[in-house]
Amino acid sequence: MTSVDTTAAGKAKSLARDSVKTVIAASMVGTAIEFYDFYAYGTAAANYFPHIFFSAKDNPTVALLMSLLTFAIAFIARPLGSLVFGHFGDRMGRKTTLVVSLMTMGIGTFLIGCLPTYDQWGVAAVAVLCLLRFIQGIGLGGEWSGAALVATENAPEDKRALYGSFPELGAPIGFFLSNGTYFILESFNDSDAMLAWGWRVPFLLSAILVIVGLVVRVHMEETPIFRMAQEQKKVVKSPLTEVFRKSWKQVLQATFLVAVTYTLFYTLATWSLAWGTKEQGEGGGGLGFTNQEYLLMLMIAICVFALFIVISCVNADKLGRKRVITFSSCALVVFAALFPFLLNGQIVGQRNFFANMVFLCVGFALMGTAFGPIGAFLPELFDANVRYSGSGIGYNLAAIVGAAFVPTIATWLSSHWGVHSVGIYLGVMAVCCLVAVLTCRETKDVDFTK
Repeated sequence: MTSVDTTAAGKAKSLARDSVKTVIAASMVGTAIEFYDFYAYGTAAANYFPHIFFSAKDNPTVALLMSLLTFAIAFIARPLGSLVFGHFGDRMGRKTTLVVSLMTMGIGTFLIGCLPTYDQWGVAAVAVLCLLRFIQGIGLGGEWSGAALVATENAPEDKRALYGSFPELGAPIGFFLSNGTYFILESFNDSDAMLAWGWRVPFLLSAILVIVGLVVRVHMEETPIFRMAQEQKKVVKSPLTEVFRKSWKQVLQATFLVAVTYTLFYTLATWSLAWGTKEQGEGGGGLGFTNQEYLLMLMIAICVFALFIVISCVNADKLGRKRVITFSSCALVVFAALFPFLLNGQIVGQRNFFANMVFLCVGFALMGTAFGPIGAFLPELFDANVRYSGSGIGYNLAAIVGAAFVPTIATWLSSHWGVHSVGIYLGVMAVCCLVAVLTCRETKDVDFTK
């Protein structure tokens, strides 16, 4: 390291930083809301929207598939959001951009809870649902990368992966809150009440989380790394041009590093919910679980997800990002080959809680292992002056490649070729991740001030 580099690194250390509590709150709350919103929508799309917005469809499987297609709209919008928010995040700073992205996301989610049904508005209800889902996706496009930068750009050099786990832990927290809300609602209301009004409650309650998030983010400081870039006049006028001119390879690597985590997550959390609770003629696997039972199993398994995020991040700081993600990719290929046997009703029978919990807990353990180091690994692939744009574009392109159509594709595959075809789908994505990580450089000791 040259004397100039040493001086820059020393200056970054000396700049005022937010307290660890503020960093945790500011980075975690937004991703918790992000995942809360997406899980709430995913659960509603799997269980309620086929009846509420697509009730004119005579075929239950077609209604489910169309409902799940609306789930994909936000993922398609997310790269556009990452282009917009990444541009301003790299030019104006992380703080302002994160506040605006959170407001955009929150407004879209809240209004979905206020939306009239198909019986009330007809096709217009579906059109507005798609529009709000698109707005939700725009806001989400700027969320994760900004939160990851708030965490990692405030971190000590030897603990970037651990600090990067803060926004990643927002995923299980948001999931737990969303599924917990549905679980409580379904404990006290029958299916008619849930279809009449209960499905709206999680969307409306998101406003509380958004307000809390805004209060935290308005009072936080700009990150020391970005302030140093401003002082050294390294802020570029067109971050997007710079990213695609110099870092297109890293964008591709980031996309496929993250894509498999999306595929795995929505296989576990959205597709398997429909597979476990619906009959075969409705797009499910006829496993005989009630919706409430499956939500409870998911909430137990999500605790495993949170635990392994922290474990993998500690290991990533000690052993390196590449080793941890290489291990998770290889393990996911094995999991993809074996998990279909646990969800095959002809092999395990109906209501086999043990087999289903093994599937969920092992799957979420691997999800935490693969997802945890991403919070540090993706930002480390890019220079500081294009870090928001580069990591955001890669992360949100992964949402299209790995998540947008996962519930729809998995439902279509399993209804035509059985559950083993879903395993092949996940296995292919795991191999793509393995190729991506093997082409990356190790970033554990990279100079994060550059």
